[in-house]
Amino acid sequence: MSWLSRLFGGRSEQELKPQRLDYLNEALALERSGDYEAAITSYRLALREKPDDTRALQNMAIALTRVNRFEEAIKCYRQALKVKPALSGPHYGLAFLHLRRGEREVAIEHLEAFLAAPPASGEPERWIEHARETLTSLKAPDGADVRPDDLPAPGQ
Repeated sequence: MSWLSRLFGGRSEQELKPQRLDYLNEALALERSGDYEAAITSYRLALREKPDDTRALQNMAIALTRVNRFEEAIKCYRQALKVKPALSGPHYGLAFLHLRRGEREVAIEHLEAFLAAPPASGEPERWIEHARETLTSLKAPDGADVRPDDLPAPGQ
């Protein structure tokens, strides 16, 4: 498009192209602001564009957990593991969701899977320690009644 055409109200080709929204970063920003429901919507839009995005699946599971939508969170974590079985984060999340449901053995399996291949980045020490403490509590003879609320949060 010529400069003369633009001068009289025309638009350049670049201005006419629709801009692709970055739904994943939008969702992360919404989560940081505490708007989990809006974040979940943005994660869904991100997954519509790229259904196998494990980062979106994991973060959506976290947001769903924060709004007490545990069954949906479990589905997201399981989908992330289908896409990439070596991921450790979904095992960590699933362990505590199953523990919340009273499914100790399944929680133990996921904690062991998490500890077998823990994350290598993002301050993993506190998550690893939390998983170890939880696993020890669950395997202790008196650990039959361990609930997620009874355990210290990571880093405490």
